[in-house]
Amino acid sequence: MAERLLVAIVDDDKSFRSATRDLLKAAGYSTATFEDAKTFLESGNSATTACLVADMRMPGMSGLDLYQTLLASGRELPTVIITAHPEEMTQLRAREIGVSCYLSKPFAPEELIECVQLALAKSQHGDIPKS
Repeated sequence: MAERLLVAIVDDDKSFRSATRDLLKAAGYSTATFEDAKTFLESGNSATTACLVADMRMPGMSGLDLYQTLLASGRELPTVIITAHPEEMTQLRAREIGVSCYLSKPFAPEELIECVQLALAKSQHGDIPKS
């Protein structure tokens, strides 16, 4: 049996983390959840994570800052940014630096699954920008 891909979920909202974890597990992914970017970075899980789902606004480091931190360390992790406060300029910046998908809350469960699938497909084909 093939190993299931690990999706890391970084969000300060516990109920959202749990719901997202359950959704992605039902879609066949392994998941790990983190309450903030610092906890994710300190966990050492970035090396085994196939895709990152991160909230844009969190205490400390934002999801976009987390993505940029990973890029700066040489880790091009396919990333889906989610936000309850969509801003066009932030979305454009996220796309420019290589974020795979930028979703505004609320969104349909299928949208998140499609974004994760797209992010993973791009990374497998080498379509993630180098920065």
